[in-house]
Amino acid sequence: MTDPAVQNAAAKADVMVNPALLAASMIDERAPDIVEALNDMPVELAVAVLLQLPPDRAVEVLDQPGLEREPELVTQLPRETAAKLLGGVSADRVAEIFRQVKEPHRSELLTLLDADTRVNIRRLLEYPKDTAGSIMTTEFASVPSTYTVQQTLDYLRHVASSRETVYAIYVLDPASKKLVRTITLRRLITGDPQAPVLSVARPGRLIIAAPLMDREDVARLISKYDLLAVPVVDHGRVIGIVTVDDIIDAMVQKSTEEVQKFGGMAAIHDSYMEVGFWQMMKKRGGWLCALFLSEMLTASAMQGYEGELEKAIVLTLFIPLIMSSGGNSGSQATSLLIRALALRELVVKDWWRVALREIPTGLALGVMLGLVGIVRISLWQYLGFYDYGEHWMLIALTVAAALVGIVMFGSLTGSMLPFILQWIGFDPASASAPFVATLVDVTGLVIYFTVASMILRGTLL
Repeated sequence: MTDPAVQNAAAKADVMVNPALLAASMIDERAPDIVEALNDMPVELAVAVLLQLPPDRAVEVLDQPGLEREPELVTQLPRETAAKLLGGVSADRVAEIFRQVKEPHRSELLTLLDADTRVNIRRLLEYPKDTAGSIMTTEFASVPSTYTVQQTLDYLRHVASSRETVYAIYVLDPASKKLVRTITLRRLITGDPQAPVLSVARPGRLIIAAPLMDREDVARLISKYDLLAVPVVDHGRVIGIVTVDDIIDAMVQKSTEEVQKFGGMAAIHDSYMEVGFWQMMKKRGGWLCALFLSEMLTASAMQGYEGELEKAIVLTLFIPLIMSSGGNSGSQATSLLIRALALRELVVKDWWRVALREIPTGLALGVMLGLVGIVRISLWQYLGFYDYGEHWMLIALTVAAALVGIVMFGSLTGSMLPFILQWIGFDPASASAPFVATLVDVTGLVIYFTVASMILRGTLL
């Protein structure tokens, strides 16, 4: 007789490799949970499971932004099946998938889509990346301004299943089809059913986005006016809407890229575990080599002060302290300024205001660290932890004065570098902490040894 434990283990193993059983076990799961499961599977198994899911569930899964390896999944599905599933996915999501699918697969899939979907996808693909047009959906609810509230509600009941979201209703001029008003669903359902639909519209100017508006500006619109969706308008006509979930997905991707750049590497769009070895080398190796070469300037700077180091070896004890303090202050300023520029709190012409703010701030921070340095050296000397020699007070003064200069320089450099990069057309996020730290390291050594030669001349030097 077979052991029940062995039978259970065999059953679990069968479920793990049988696509039909896997799909059956997922039918009642939420789409994001199915996505997580598919992301953990080999591509071939994930494709097989998708084929076993009911079509409406497969469409729901493909519509999820968290799904990874979309190009591989779509291209490995049978062409007709892939086209049928993509026909049910929201247009903005399909366009995002098509941007990653390479030829000839993209053209083959496009030709299999129905005519309306094909036209919408091609139009979305024409818009530059990171614009409102590239992330909008063309599925929205609109009615002529001649409708009553009741007619509008009846229309929404009829088309709700074919629209990605119904956060708002867009009222159009019957003749020109231009946008007249935007009405939220809440105002619509609380209005008098027999009243004209325009009677429940909120007064004030229209909040709209242009097709080429940057997605960050769209995010600011949605945040400022507390919207769930904003219409994308071209020559007065609504061509799509950008929903709050589209913006969240786009901003998560954008922030991920900026964090990677800030860490001193090229942006990676795939998940960490999906990035191949050579791709990882390519993304990280180039930047690492550039940083290494720039750090060699630090060695060159130290060689220039070889004589001072031979005379006062004690100065080398504080080199890591000096370099890290300058780099840290520069990184702090860079982080603050990159965020301020990204949120449009500052523009390039505000550089002088920032400089006037960072100079006294850096000076105060430097004095604070300098005092901490003096206290630390004094305590170590008095408590017998380390003997800095008969001129220990001058050494403490040297460290403190150098910290004041280096922290102030680091704060000023870290705050100005994002402005410089934006002015010449580069992404301010490229003003990453490693580059700021490298620049401050080299200059910090020069400041440190210059201060040391002035204070310690005639004693240790």
